[in-house]
Amino acid sequence: MRTARRMGVATVAVYSDADAKAMHVAMADEAVHIGGSPVGESYLRADRIIEAAKACGAQAIHPGYGFLSENPGFVDQVEAAGLVFIGPSSASIRAMGLKDAAKRLMEKAGVPVVPGYHGEAQEIVVLAPKAREIGYPVLIKARAGGGGKGMRKVDHPDDFAEALAAARREAKASFGDDRVLVEKYVEKPRHIEVQVFGDNHGNAVHLYERDCSAQRRHQKVIEEAPAPGMTDAMRKAMTDAAVKAAKAIAYSGAGTIEFIVDASQGLRPDRFWFMEMNTRLQVEHPVTEMVTGLDLVEWQLRVAAGEKLPRTQDEIRLSGHAFEARLYAEDAAKGFLPATGTLHHLRFPEAAPASAALRVETGVRQGDQISPFYDPMIAKLVVHAADRPATLAALSDVLARTEVAGSTVNTAFLAALASDPDFAAGDVDTGLIARHQEALTATGAPRGADIAAAALAAAGVDATAGPSLDPWHAFAGYAHFTPLEHLVAIGVGEEQVSAAISASGAGYRVAIADAAYTVRPGAVRLARWPGHITVFDGAIPRNFTVRDPLDAADEAGAAAGSLRAPMPGLVKIVRAAVGDAVKKGQPLLVLEAMKMEHAIAAPRDGVVAAIASEGAQVTEGTVLVSFEE
Repeated sequence: MRTARRMGVATVAVYSDADAKAMHVAMADEAVHIGGSPVGESYLRADRIIEAAKACGAQAIHPGYGFLSENPGFVDQVEAAGLVFIGPSSASIRAMGLKDAAKRLMEKAGVPVVPGYHGEAQEIVVLAPKAREIGYPVLIKARAGGGGKGMRKVDHPDDFAEALAAARREAKASFGDDRVLVEKYVEKPRHIEVQVFGDNHGNAVHLYERDCSAQRRHQKVIEEAPAPGMTDAMRKAMTDAAVKAAKAIAYSGAGTIEFIVDASQGLRPDRFWFMEMNTRLQVEHPVTEMVTGLDLVEWQLRVAAGEKLPRTQDEIRLSGHAFEARLYAEDAAKGFLPATGTLHHLRFPEAAPASAALRVETGVRQGDQISPFYDPMIAKLVVHAADRPATLAALSDVLARTEVAGSTVNTAFLAALASDPDFAAGDVDTGLIARHQEALTATGAPRGADIAAAALAAAGVDATAGPSLDPWHAFAGYAHFTPLEHLVAIGVGEEQVSAAISASGAGYRVAIADAAYTVRPGAVRLARWPGHITVFDGAIPRNFTVRDPLDAADEAGAAAGSLRAPMPGLVKIVRAAVGDAVKKGQPLLVLEAMKMEHAIAAPRDGVVAAIASEGAQVTEGTVLVSFEE
């Protein structure tokens, strides 16, 4: 919308019930409501989107990043309605939309592809022997879609059947297509992709590469451009292959050719293979914009309007280095479990350190809800500087000054990854996060000073403000004949901590157990939100609970003997029944949330007294399983 406005193009937003007050709705020149919160009732309703476009007199539809952006049927419907689809033709999308067909096409075009089975047969009696033929470990992947959904790594033949069933279920839920392909799993893989652009006049160029190897659950976390360790020979081989792939399908608009690279012997021109093509603008396109100085959305609009590409290959230059960190509402310590909540406090740095540039891409504002219906990304923090070390230092600085309270977020994890020695050295592959996960997700116990600051805030003192000019403020710590001491209790994890607070010179003295801390006004970064206080310890948000002393409800007692939903979702599969004796760690049901499946296991040995029904839609905290006493 910013690009369109700069180019003098008016914009119309479509929105669901959940997004009625969303930022994109407020930004647009007009907005049209198209249905309920679930995507099947709104953002996947091609008919309603086209109806809205015609009603407001729009000439074209930009599909964004997800939903219908790679749906060839939608492109056909848009064009049949006399509208322009800002993207490739339906024929190009169909050619690349199914990974197996795309790989056969790429083989024909002379682009190297990963060894695997890309045939039509879907029976396990065909797929299992093919997996043995390819050689374990193998990767089962959904033919349609992406984002790690419908994907399972299988290390042993005995696990193939269960992994295949899970991949199919997830693929069906995410893309409406449960067909899969089987590929060789590359042991030290790097995910390097090339941004390509074509027009309707036969031209195609590349805008260099991005390294997206830093992934959790097959989903990207930090992307960068250019790829660390990239050689001239490797870059030429990859970009030539990418342009060849785009030309093979007469591609028009923005697209990404994704390659899997075997980095076990460094980056070698004979060790990369075509993985898939994303026939749309990528979430991580800002890193390419930062290193080329180009606006890819402007290029999309110009190409869709029938113009030639704005620049030739020789005119596209690579300058400096860029990183993008994806800020998510998720609990990294709990296996990156998606989170919901209200963004009671949201603050981004206004600028990066000197000599670096910062770009914050976000679709939310303070006060917005993170709903269970859509991807829980809050923002993309994009930095650019002269070289990789300077850019990485700028990214760490920006993460340390980003403040989010009201939902569990991954800022601490992102900061830990940015400072990981292997990542900092550019020695990154898609397994790095899984190997270092414990260290990357450990935040340790809060410092005494942070607890003291939270206790002071719980007492109603604003420790974030500087000295007050109000003369009455000087009497806040006054008592006749004796020092005034205020007692307050806050929750630190599962424990309650008591603090004694008194005025002390220009600040406050906070005594906790045998230790005492001096908290000076203006020296603390924190946020208050209902029932909580968050103290920002660098990139780590430390959350403390503030209990209402009049609330006598015994929450622990209410939760005893039961297993609650960690997030809102759909009960997809139930694997136990009332009366079953179960063991600690035994999977009891599968909860689907944000199009991902999460296995819910028994927290202890016991006998099931009640269990949720398959198909039940539950909210966070709903009792899923209760056990006999």
